[in-house]
Amino acid sequence: MPDITLTTLQSLKQKGEKITMLTCYDATFAHTCCEAGVEVLLVGDSLGMVLQGHDSTLPVSIADMAYHVAAVKRGNNGALILADLPFMSYATTEQALSSSAQLMQAGAHMVKIEGAAWLAESVRQLNERGVPVCVHMGLTPQTVNVLGGYKVQGRNESQARQMRADAIALEQAGAAMLLLECVPSELAAEISQAVKIPVIGIGAGSATDGQVLVLHDMLGLSLSGRSPKFVKNFMAGKDSIQAALSAYVEAVKTVTFPGAEHGFSA
Repeated sequence: MPDITLTTLQSLKQKGEKITMLTCYDATFAHTCCEAGVEVLLVGDSLGMVLQGHDSTLPVSIADMAYHVAAVKRGNNGALILADLPFMSYATTEQALSSSAQLMQAGAHMVKIEGAAWLAESVRQLNERGVPVCVHMGLTPQTVNVLGGYKVQGRNESQARQMRADAIALEQAGAAMLLLECVPSELAAEISQAVKIPVIGIGAGSATDGQVLVLHDMLGLSLSGRSPKFVKNFMAGKDSIQAALSAYVEAVKTVTFPGAEHGFSA
């Protein structure tokens, strides 16, 4: 696979070709995902739940993230590596700069932070200093205690209006990508049209510019035995992990995933 860059992702959006993203935490899966054609590897703080066994992402440290970014980097073969800044590692702009430097030096090509327009100044300063930023909006797992649980966001008109405005403000501040989680499909489609940067969805319908799932979820692996509504088990009926990964890429590219049953209404 040729090296995927921000320019590549921007071109895919302009052409209307969907972007494929999966979480990834180690060298072997990085290599395997690249072989299947996955364009973006997200080293997510979801590792706190699927690898470390915590009940949330909050215990994950910047050291944990740097370790796994470095591992993914060693197995990567052309994908763009996106890395999460974990809980409270970007509470101030100074923290955001320091934390981002650690992950970029470990091998990330872009960092992801959770929030809304209040992040604009951090986004601007990171962008000016050579750090591309993806902003994660909607259901933001690091603020699950404020949100009162894992709930769909943007269902009422005031929330939806604010989310649209925040997306535009973040693009203007220099954000290179947005990720929308558990957002009504219609709202996600509107935001994807309103900004020129790529918008990736998870539980946000099929009209976003690309899709992401947690690797373990799409392989049918779960500590709890339950899967979120937006997840599809791509291992079902497959005889190998490689076949499941390839099926995921094909389903996203052909817009057969996600289906209506994987999304949310207002």
